[in-house]
Amino acid sequence: MKAYQPISRRAFIERSTAGALVLALPEIPAAGSVSRMGVVVHSYGNRWNSKVGSQTYPGFTSALDLLDHCHKIGAGGIQVVIKDWTDDFARSVRTRSETYAMYVEGSIGLPKKADEVAAFDQEISRAKAAGMNIVRTVCSGGRRYEILHSADAFAELRKNALASLQLAEPILRKHKIKLAVENHKDWRAPELVALLKQLDSEWIGATLDFGNNIALVEDPMDVVQALAPYTFSTHVKDMAVEEYANGFLLSEVPLGKGMLDIPKMVAICRQKNPSVTFNLEMITRDPLEIPCLTTDYWATFASVPAADLARALRVARQNKAAAPLPRMSPLSAEDRLAAEERNIIDCLSYSKDRLALK
Repeated sequence: MKAYQPISRRAFIERSTAGALVLALPEIPAAGSVSRMGVVVHSYGNRWNSKVGSQTYPGFTSALDLLDHCHKIGAGGIQVVIKDWTDDFARSVRTRSETYAMYVEGSIGLPKKADEVAAFDQEISRAKAAGMNIVRTVCSGGRRYEILHSADAFAELRKNALASLQLAEPILRKHKIKLAVENHKDWRAPELVALLKQLDSEWIGATLDFGNNIALVEDPMDVVQALAPYTFSTHVKDMAVEEYANGFLLSEVPLGKGMLDIPKMVAICRQKNPSVTFNLEMITRDPLEIPCLTTDYWATFASVPAADLARALRVARQNKAAAPLPRMSPLSAEDRLAAEERNIIDCLSYSKDRLALK
């Protein structure tokens, strides 16, 4: 039985309305009605710009390398960092992706002040030249509970994020490119929804990460329900948990091997936005520590229901795996590269067999 599926008050109300009847329908669209799953560059965290001299898993040094490889393994597209690209390189990315019939999405930083807008404009222009319609961004440089240590610090982050997005919006509108803000272990879902509503722009929405907000003790299905109406793009992942002294450990695992109801999450996103893209973010690494039983963890949160914490800890106990979560640090560099590739291939197979993304 899947975890994270208790019927909350909100879910009960939603399922009692006519608008929620879609959840009773078959959750997977007909084969061929959606594109193949893409791959986020962060899925190749070990291989991207790798210095390991591997013959089997040579490092990727550019978006073209990533495109070539993802085409070989049957992915439908890529989401990749745009930084220091030239006009010629952007055109090469477009030519290559069109040859492969693959989509390309960008990952881009936001302008922090007015004198950075021109550089942002140039990067968006190159994203357009590369054939992109969507670029993903984040509003923080790390995990909320690790980089922020007070309510005032989070308020400052929110103020700066709003200002940056307001600087970016006219550029996005000019080039007709959508910017998708990720729930990057920084925003709880209602906070990100409030930000997007305040911006009120057709060009700014969400990159919906299926698993990140477990780290903020949110129910991932509630997060999907909240953010799906604003979602342009996704980071698809499955998650597993394990207790530890200060809270719980959190790991990405191959799709279908964790606790998330991936088919239902995909169906909700499709219902809200039929053109949404599904990008795999399978990060092969050691588990992350979520220290939700420490005082510092809670420093930035104004009010979180105690029930959220209780549910997160209960899920960690109820979903204890037969074996510990996978650790990559004890492995050799070659073995880490092999594990990464195996995980991505397994996820793409799942997307074709179970999600009709083929």
